Amino acid sequence: MKVLIACEFSGIVRDAFAARGHDAWSCDILPTEREGQHLQCDAREVLSDGWDLMIAHPPCTHLAVSGAAWFHKKQNEQAEALNFVRCLLAAPIERIALENPVSVISSRIRKPDQIIQPWQFGHEISKTTCLWLKNLPRLKPTNIVGRGVFRTSPSGRRYPEWCWNTGGGSGHKRSVFFTGIAEAMAEQWGVPEQAFRLEAA
Repeated sequence: MKVLIACEFSGIVRDAFAARGHDAWSCDILPTEREGQHLQCDAREVLSDGWDLMIAHPPCTHLAVSGAAWFHKKQNEQAEALNFVRCLLAAPIERIALENPVSVISSRIRKPDQIIQPWQFGHEISKTTCLWLKNLPRLKPTNIVGRGVFRTSPSGRRYPEWCWNTGGGSGHKRSVFFTGIAEAMAEQWGVPEQAFRLEAA
């Protein structure tokens, strides 16, 4: 299967699919952080290149509700980010999964098809992750563990421990995807479409 992992520089999801024999490519304007098949360009340039499956991780900087206090200062940037999401969701690809944290995608485009947590896939971390799906089944949890430790900031706001361990919220570090979820995607979605139909029957 020919798989595109759009907006990925880490190579984590790409490598999970490649390990299962798929022709998997990551794509991002940044270079890949680990050796592997990578397209360094805007994902929109390659959407029509005959992919069977795309998993997209569009940047959440201007979309995540965690930054709602600044939305009024970046309306143009948010509009561009939403247009990018619309372009990805409308790509001529049979099966699509788009991933983002809780964001304005839900109110401005449509609600997600599934909401997952890393602790459902072997990571003792809480990070609400939304999935918008096209012709794909919902991911099944693979290894439910503890929900992780939370800390309280001086302002009284609670943050997961892992946020503090990545520099108190470094966007680049926090955007890296969880290997447990990547493995579940490759295991459950890297199968012929007929398998989905048989399971649903």
